[in-house]
Amino acid sequence: MAHKLDSTRETNSPTADAGGALHFEGSVDLGGTVKGEVLTVLFGPDSTVNGKLRFNGSVRIDGSFRGAIKTNDELTVGESATIEADINCGSAVVAGEVVGNISATTSVELAATARVKGDVTSPSLTVARGAMFDGASRMGTTARRPTRQ
Repeated sequence: MAHKLDSTRETNSPTADAGGALHFEGSVDLGGTVKGEVLTVLFGPDSTVNGKLRFNGSVRIDGSFRGAIKTNDELTVGESATIEADINCGSAVVAGEVVGNISATTSVELAATARVKGDVTSPSLTVARGAMFDGASRMGTTARRPTRQ
């Protein structure tokens, strides 16, 4: 899988603190697709990322992310994740916290531990008992045509 880091300033390069946590500010573009691999953790629980994330394949975030996320594939938000971003994806499985709008072309699943504050647009939405959802949901992908009378 190709990895492209697009920094807008020289100070936006990834650095590790004394505890080994990744802190990044800028853009991340993951080209290619994940083939024959089980879902890989892109950002672990101790990571902090600010910027834009674009990728192909399945990605899991367990850390802190702030910015924007865009993919045609699957995004998994782990239980320990805190995301402040608008998300545009193929499908999303949310078990952690998301503050921002989620727009999916296939489905959105909110697990029992999910905490979502924002609107969800998807043709399929599943909300497990115990999930917290504060926003509006819009289902369907096309506007309805007026009926003739």
